[in-house]
Amino acid sequence: MMTIGDEMEDVKQIFNTQSTVEIAHYLVGMYLEHETSEGILGGYIVDCEAYLGPDDQAAHSYGMRNTPRLQAMYQQPGTIYLYTMHTHLILNMVTQPEGMPQGVMIRGIEPATGIEQMEENRGRSGKELSNGPGKLVAALGITKELYGQSIFASPLHLVPEKKRTPKKIETLPRIGIPNKGKWTDMPLRFVASGNPYITNIRKRDIDPDFGWLEKRKK
Repeated sequence: MMTIGDEMEDVKQIFNTQSTVEIAHYLVGMYLEHETSEGILGGYIVDCEAYLGPDDQAAHSYGMRNTPRLQAMYQQPGTIYLYTMHTHLILNMVTQPEGMPQGVMIRGIEPATGIEQMEENRGRSGKELSNGPGKLVAALGITKELYGQSIFASPLHLVPEKKRTPKKIETLPRIGIPNKGKWTDMPLRFVASGNPYITNIRKRDIDPDFGWLEKRKK
């Protein structure tokens, strides 16, 4: 029988051996949890984007750019990389061996644990709670102190034993990166099709089961 520790070792193995695109695909349905002073907050990743480092014109590390702000991107797989965009903190996870700055940005989560506290953190409810990268960071109470820590072992961590299975993982272009040549339209965004917490989903496209194979927990 596989233990919780074994499952996390399997996740580490995926981060250590698979491509960034494969890891982004794998993360759809993964449970993300943050242990805070206000309690445990968590939810399922439903929307994420791969950034392919040196070759990717949309990546911060394009051309092997390396600044103090980017230091975490050059660390080992699973390192948390946080940056600020338009005053919002954005969550990324490093996905390749040390020195190869590629990663996955988390764009949306379906909240599951500590929802009342998440609503208090955000001042919002419903899909607006966590259907964007800055929104989910605020909802989960993620702060800059987590920069450079491990997504496997820090207060902010993955919980593979809670992972859910999407009915369909849809592949789309990333959001908000105009004028980057072929990289603007490259299909490097992965979503749980039909989930209401996907950025910019239309109401008519929302699945009654929120896009999960398993029945949605009430």
